[in-house]
Amino acid sequence: MLLGLFISLTINVLAQNTIKFLGIPIDGTKREMISKLEAKGYEYDSYNDCLVGEFNGIDVLIAVQTINNRVWRIGVVDKSYTDEANIKIRFNNLFEQFSNNSKYVRLDGNRLNENDDISYEMTVHNKRYDASFGLVDTSINGRVWYTIGEVYGKYNIAIFYENLNNAANGDDL
Repeated sequence: MLLGLFISLTINVLAQNTIKFLGIPIDGTKREMISKLEAKGYEYDSYNDCLVGEFNGIDVLIAVQTINNRVWRIGVVDKSYTDEANIKIRFNNLFEQFSNNSKYVRLDGNRLNENDDISYEMTVHNKRYDASFGLVDTSINGRVWYTIGEVYGKYNIAIFYENLNNAANGDDL
């Protein structure tokens, strides 16, 4: 009985010190995470092995990524692609939302400006456009970052929520 209480207490403490996505700790097994996201209203697409739904006002696909059977990353990808002008607006809106959220501190990246030629820079110079944010609560080992993706001249955003405690650290090398 006492051992059970200790294990339960330990799990609760670890969950509180884990980066969260939609209030769900990014930890546990893939199946557990998928079940928790389904409980939030996301639908599992078994053909593409992802969840489908709306996040932050955008229709998205959500991928649950694991290392050694532990969830380490949630990838949230815009379902639809858009043009260069709109992706700049989307990128900058996310930048402002994360910058103004008291849970996060900017680690890298900046707002885009009107003169940024995303198409040219990505095609000719292989430039990546991304921004990353750490957590203000340094007891939580996690980060959030997002990047612009391009397919045939159309763009979307992928956002990644990462539990760095579960990330690969070279043990398998």
